Amino acid sequence: MAVDVANLECKELEELFDRLWPITRSLTGNGVRETHNIISEYVPLERIEVACGSKAFDWTIPDEWKLNDAYVVGPDGRRIIDVADNNLHLISYSAPFKGTMSLRELDKRLHSISEQPDAIPYLTSYYDKNWGFCITQNQRDSLIEGNYQIVIDTEFIQDGSMTLSEAVLPGESEKEILISTYTCHPSMANNELSGPLASTMLYRRLAQKENRRFTYRFAYLVETVGAVAYLSLRGEHLKENLEAGLVVTCLGGAGELHYKNTVTKDTIIDRASKKALDEMEIPYQSVSFFPWGSDERQYGSPGIRLPVGMLMRGKFFEQPEYHTSLDNKDLISFTEISEAVDALETICETLELNGTFLSKIECGEPQFSQYGLYPTIGASREIELERQALMWVMALSDGEHDLIDIANLSDLKMAQLSHAVKKCVEAGILGTVK
Repeated sequence: MAVDVANLECKELEELFDRLWPITRSLTGNGVRETHNIISEYVPLERIEVACGSKAFDWTIPDEWKLNDAYVVGPDGRRIIDVADNNLHLISYSAPFKGTMSLRELDKRLHSISEQPDAIPYLTSYYDKNWGFCITQNQRDSLIEGNYQIVIDTEFIQDGSMTLSEAVLPGESEKEILISTYTCHPSMANNELSGPLASTMLYRRLAQKENRRFTYRFAYLVETVGAVAYLSLRGEHLKENLEAGLVVTCLGGAGELHYKNTVTKDTIIDRASKKALDEMEIPYQSVSFFPWGSDERQYGSPGIRLPVGMLMRGKFFEQPEYHTSLDNKDLISFTEISEAVDALETICETLELNGTFLSKIECGEPQFSQYGLYPTIGASREIELERQALMWVMALSDGEHDLIDIANLSDLKMAQLSHAVKKCVEAGILGTVK
């Protein structure tokens, strides 16, 4: 019986999702470490612990935050808000507090979304030691007058650390492709877990490939401050060795794939992503760079300017479920995530096939037949496409046009042209520039 590889991967994605979903994650703490421990069963992650209070460019790593418990007891003695029910109920990085308040006082510390009465918002207070609770608008409207007991059992650990992890998959070249994602949001299906899920499955696919041309670096970070810290540690190495990179996020929801270009919009990752998605013949949109979103803005920031784009579905920050409890398992599709991995793999393959070449024929077009290159066997259409590929490759192998250029000009597939390149190199009439 044939194995349905796609369905098997979707099943594995769902199993991994179910293990990661309940974990309370934030910028720092054991939730991130537990998440990385589980992913390490699939990807051989190397841990990086960045000390709290240390500087990373213009940023300071915040104290490690530990959530032990948090709840509100209503006038009738029942817990009406409890992080045990949903870890979005407490504003992330809330300071410890114990006390009693009237409804009027408590209401100043409550957050809801009037336009989405069934949604719990996701809020943070990373750099301001405050506290508060998030509830649905329906629950907020149902609260009665009286005294409320508040318990927030949290800790700030000054000698703690922020956890980052990476895995390097060696290739023939020291030149690298970076795949970057983040693991810092609690109970977010699309906005959090779809990125690590897709990255993990991409690693597994690439690890099975032989003769990888590039080295692949997979980074599992904390969004923003974690990417800044990672760049403070790996930035010079990446500036010297990075060929291209992608930030992977929000790939499980509805909508077309969106590729977000780098600042300059003409880097190799921009061109390779467009070529790969065009060849896949799937609906997608290419959007220009804008200075908000995810960690692509850190990789493209002044003083860094690395060729790192982003792959996502839709514009996640415009979706109504974004940063709410509605971003749950019901919102995402593991098939969509698996298909996004197809796109990521195709982009990587396009980068692998790309190169710049130089004809060894001093002047003019080579006489293909004397090198045994003129195709004569096969269906007439196959012969014609092979002939065209050979002629396009030799016509534009001037050290200036790369294979993506040739593919765009010829309307031929990268694989067809790569096959022609291989035959011309073997025949001794073509050399590699890059």
